[in-house]
Amino acid sequence: MKKFTFIAIAFLISFVSQLKADEGMWIPLLLEKYNYADMQAKGMKLSAEDIFSINQTSLKDAIVIFGRGCTAELISNEGLILTNHHCGFGQIQRHSSLDHDYLTNGFWAMSRNEELVNKGLSVTFLVRMEDVTQAALDGVNDDMSQKERQEKTKENIDKIVEIATKGTHYEANVKPFFNGNEYYLFVNEVYKDVRLVGAPPSSIGKFGGDTDNWMWPRHTGDFSLFRIYADKDNQPAEYSPDNVPYKPKKFFPISLKGVKKDDFTMVYGYPGTTQEYLTSYAVKNITEVSNPNKIAIRETILDVMNADMEADPQVRIQYASKSAGVANAWKKWIGENRGLNRLDAITKKEELEKEFYDWVGLKSSRRKKYSNILNNYREIYQHKAPYQIAIDYFFEAGWSMELVKFARSFDALLKITKNSPNTEIEKVVAQVRAASEGFYKDYNLATDKKIFDRVFLGMYYKNVPVEYQPDIFRLVDKKFKGDTKKYLDYVYSKSMLPHPNKLNAFLDSYKASSNKKIINDPAYQVYVSLIAMYTQKLNKPYQVLNNQIDSLDRHWMNVLREMDSEKVFYPDANFSLRITYGKVDDYLPRDGVFYKHYTTLDGIIEKDNPEIYDYDVPDRLLELYQKKDYGQYAENGEMHVCFTGTNHTTGGNSGSPVINGNGELIGINFDRNWEGTMSDIMYDPDMCRNITLDVRYCLFIIDKFAGARHLIDEMELLN
Repeated sequence: MKKFTFIAIAFLISFVSQLKADEGMWIPLLLEKYNYADMQAKGMKLSAEDIFSINQTSLKDAIVIFGRGCTAELISNEGLILTNHHCGFGQIQRHSSLDHDYLTNGFWAMSRNEELVNKGLSVTFLVRMEDVTQAALDGVNDDMSQKERQEKTKENIDKIVEIATKGTHYEANVKPFFNGNEYYLFVNEVYKDVRLVGAPPSSIGKFGGDTDNWMWPRHTGDFSLFRIYADKDNQPAEYSPDNVPYKPKKFFPISLKGVKKDDFTMVYGYPGTTQEYLTSYAVKNITEVSNPNKIAIRETILDVMNADMEADPQVRIQYASKSAGVANAWKKWIGENRGLNRLDAITKKEELEKEFYDWVGLKSSRRKKYSNILNNYREIYQHKAPYQIAIDYFFEAGWSMELVKFARSFDALLKITKNSPNTEIEKVVAQVRAASEGFYKDYNLATDKKIFDRVFLGMYYKNVPVEYQPDIFRLVDKKFKGDTKKYLDYVYSKSMLPHPNKLNAFLDSYKASSNKKIINDPAYQVYVSLIAMYTQKLNKPYQVLNNQIDSLDRHWMNVLREMDSEKVFYPDANFSLRITYGKVDDYLPRDGVFYKHYTTLDGIIEKDNPEIYDYDVPDRLLELYQKKDYGQYAENGEMHVCFTGTNHTTGGNSGSPVINGNGELIGINFDRNWEGTMSDIMYDPDMCRNITLDVRYCLFIIDKFAGARHLIDEMELLN
């Protein structure tokens, strides 16, 4: 009896602790089977069918993939969508110039005719999803090599996609779950006419800049507005002035009630990538080998960019989006390493691996199947370490250089011969010219040259073993006697790529015999040398090691599920539609420090500093604050800005709707706290917090700050 009681109590403690921790990125198709009862207990009032259904309209129909890496939500029956400012930042930046500085001043379309077209931007609706594991693994067996398994699975997936899309305008993909143990089909509908409607100035939408990024307390009005357009039949269409606003199946009503501590919250969106089931060897590779090098390289790039941006307004516009992109991962990796070290993640993983040895030793069938798995992991990661360093330097210090990526545009010209028809030559030249126009618009030679000097010549050349260096460095050794400054000046003075006048003159008189000039161009030679090194020395062995790890990961996932058969596992994020739920909550980041769960406009005014671009509060916002002119959007005389919750989120969740128990929009997910960035690898319920922009602050900015009341009138506001 005592033994039974002990076991029962232990199970209860384990069960309660699982409920307390709001970890997990759950498949909406399986919501009712695994999560719905827990969600109800925590405050969800909608039915599982209201949240996700393939037979009737549900909340999923109001959620889209925005572009290639964010989420957005519909907030009106006129195709109006809400996402983050940083998700729309690229579009805002591309429409900006010194004459129309939408980054600094914001943009608001006061009529449909003023909404701005965004070439290449799309939004993607999920039509349906389906478990296709059996079909995807048809003919696959354990005797196959990883390569054979991948080839057979790909063949099966191609057939699944073909059947799913035949006779439709839909697109489809099949994604692996649980490291390739399960597969799901996603059928999508893509709309390609998406126009910019509104964006606050960066002093609101990017308030705090990189300093506040990943931090709490937060005061960033990180939102932008776009509109989906369709043809007259409400179907997807390329841009046309005849297109009309899309009529959605579903859009979110917006709650003006705000949130209180412990309120239920649900984030519904497209998280990008997590790695929750890694071994200790993988975590060591990340924290001790890969992250430190990537952090150091990006920090150097940021030092250059930020100095030049502060010195020149034109450079600030040109490099705003680039700098933000570099800084985002840089700061995340720093926080990730700190969080994993604080959690002693490697030790925790090693403790689990010790449990595995005890478990596997209980049965001969387990020993036969799994006994060597951890030894194999250890050997592979030992072999992988030098390749990991070389790969990180290639992508971060080599391929990230602007001049190198631009040089790739000239490959098409080298395919032209003296027998090529004029029409083909003209087409390729026009493509290169178009690429160059986009490149030079946001290019500053002095900035690029400093990065080439400090990162490529200063770090890559000095820190990577010779066997993994591009051969161009031997030119530096021989022709320039190791004098990197002379080589730097040679590249930027002799190459035509950094100089638009030289390149345009070359393209104006281009003919097949001109290809020698491309081949001999110093900047193009750097590109060729880098690519040759990557393809000849790195890519194949690195992929072989990764394939071996993929195979082990699939088996290790099975081990974990067999070891804890009572636990409901969630699959790692893979940029497919997921649900995560939790509650509004504060946290204690360190001893003696308490962070409450929300911030207000008072905090923005406290940070106001006209001398710092990221903290220069607009005069209009100061005026509204002084008058306390908050309209219907305030709460007890305060204008709330952001709040924190326990929802498990990651990249891709940017722009995701944050929903209350009634299915009403209460905010937009836009970040995580720095202390919780390790949640991609290990979730800590006491420390991991998602950061949400209070939707009432968005409405306040649209209405009171921008005077765009017509947009508010489109929405359904609930008191």
